[in-house]
Amino acid sequence: MKRKKGYYSISVVAKMFSVHQQTIRMYEKEGLFAPKRSTGNTRLFSEEDVDRLEEIIYLTHKLGVNLAGVEMILKLKKRISKLQEEMNSLLKNAQLELENDAEDYKQDVGKQAQRLMEIKTENMKKIRNKSIDVQDVTIDNPKEKRNSNDKSNKKSFSDNENSISETTKSSFGDWKIEYEEDI
Repeated sequence: MKRKKGYYSISVVAKMFSVHQQTIRMYEKEGLFAPKRSTGNTRLFSEEDVDRLEEIIYLTHKLGVNLAGVEMILKLKKRISKLQEEMNSLLKNAQLELENDAEDYKQDVGKQAQRLMEIKTENMKKIRNKSIDVQDVTIDNPKEKRNSNDKSNKKSFSDNENSISETTKSSFGDWKIEYEEDI
């Protein structure tokens, strides 16, 4: 039977499910559902009441569950629904927290990268403004020991600009930080 929106009387609901009106009254008396009452004390069944009654009739008539069992099933179903809502809320909060943490992490990494670039720039300025030992800038072979008495390695930056420039490009390149969007 196709239902309309609104409220139904007990006689209409009884016909919907092919049960006696007294059966519906008994379910109400057992506390399985509580329809609203009109000013004349007539039962008014809402869509939710009809859905609940349909579930009660299915459990009792089709599955053979007694009324105590139906009451327990309905209470458990309500509890499960409440727990599911709580779990969804917790998951949503955890997801928001993770997104905030990820954003904070991105900002921290960005600040660190910016600071490293500042340090690089400062060091390049220092190198350009001073005479330096080429071996202090580039290390081709770490096992090779430098001869401290050999002053021929000492050159000005302008003499070794190409060498330092090439080393800097190969060591640092253009720094680029990429982030994965799906964390």
